[in-house]
Amino acid sequence: MELEPPVIEKQHVICVPFPLQSHVNAMMQLAKLLNSKGFYVTFVLTEFFHTRLLKSRGPDSVKGSDEFRFETISDGMQSSSKDTTQDIRNLSLSTQKNCLTPFRNLVTKLNQSSNVPSVSCIVTDGVMTFTLPVAKECGIPGVVFWPISACSLMVFFHFPAMVERGLLPLKDESVSRNGTIDWIQGLRGTRLKDFTLIDDPDHTMLKYMVEEIQNGFKASAIVLNTFDDLEHEVVGAMRSIYGNIYTIGPLTLHCQSPLKSAAMNVWNEETECLQWLDKQEATSVIYVNFGTIANMTSKQLNEFAWGLANSNHPFLWIIRRDIGRDGQEILLEDFMTDIEGRGFIASWCPQEEVLSHPSIAWFLTHCGWNSTVESICGGVPMICWPQFGDQLINCRYTCNEWGIGMEISDDVKREEIQRVVRELMEGEKGKEMRLKAMKWKETAENATRQGGSSSTNLDKLISEVLQLKRA
Repeated sequence: MELEPPVIEKQHVICVPFPLQSHVNAMMQLAKLLNSKGFYVTFVLTEFFHTRLLKSRGPDSVKGSDEFRFETISDGMQSSSKDTTQDIRNLSLSTQKNCLTPFRNLVTKLNQSSNVPSVSCIVTDGVMTFTLPVAKECGIPGVVFWPISACSLMVFFHFPAMVERGLLPLKDESVSRNGTIDWIQGLRGTRLKDFTLIDDPDHTMLKYMVEEIQNGFKASAIVLNTFDDLEHEVVGAMRSIYGNIYTIGPLTLHCQSPLKSAAMNVWNEETECLQWLDKQEATSVIYVNFGTIANMTSKQLNEFAWGLANSNHPFLWIIRRDIGRDGQEILLEDFMTDIEGRGFIASWCPQEEVLSHPSIAWFLTHCGWNSTVESICGGVPMICWPQFGDQLINCRYTCNEWGIGMEISDDVKREEIQRVVRELMEGEKGKEMRLKAMKWKETAENATRQGGSSSTNLDKLISEVLQLKRA
């Protein structure tokens, strides 16, 4: 009598993103990718983010599948029904302080369930390192996923050294921030202004980032959504500090899971903009989107508005309902009349589809890493208006190292917007930068093809780290 072969239990990975739209989106891409590689996935959202998602997209958005499930934990903050992004400072400190126990309880519940495989590894956001002690308790790999650039992570890693040198925290705004930092291995021509936390009067967020970075470098591995050719110098420098760095991006270009649900945007996408783009000429449209948390005054909003209008080039502009700092984000009526037929305003859109549309010529962006990577994947050069955090160093590299961006001043003026748009849309400089952007797109695609650096690194991550047996 032949014996049936033993049933091999699937590897079960828990994915824990920071509850911010861009972080959730990036972690979902990684989770779908691991699911397509045969992993059973549990995706953990905070209760507040989960509620916003259900309100925006309905129950099918978290329906999952037989091998992809959703769970929630409390973020430790006071419950709220507001349909806005939570205060980042308070959210960061609350998750760091309050999420360990509910997460530990969740892992225990999953391991005691007869309906799912036992948890075999945990992939956590770089600022959700409270999960790592639970991985250690379970004797399983705890992996940190940073949805930021390698150059940003290298900067954050050196925050303690900058504190020791008296460069951080800044004493006040009058301190010169234009000096070049030339002692960080792998970074070139970086300015102090490219990585300072200005709006941190009591230095709380600086301390928080130092703690999370230091915790993260104790993980089994660090995963980055970038590719070696894009950041080869800084990636090489990071690997000399910490060997287990896996660059597997751009995640958007990898073969994804067939899971159709799990759309993570908490803003409703206005897909009518795609039909509008279909009517525009090739490489004729400026796409404008400042991400999910950036704010601006009504004065800044109107400077951008009239700069775009006066350029006489068509544009698609995403303006979130909560983008205004002072509650006066309504654009002037005469502006709306002036741009009729050549401007499209929407509250949100499917960005990857927009950036891959043939009518898009340039992307006016805040330089968040997801947006930067998606622009590279679309072969679209950038006009950069960074505001805080990693956006500053991303802008620096986009413009100075990769040659696919032009920075505009923080104190935005309509004349500058008009001049830059016309120069890049009509001049030789713009043509050269579009060619460079297309070359970077090709390089990114090669990295994620079979045998490419990112594809190979993904296979190594799975075999060397994620599939390790329990200790």
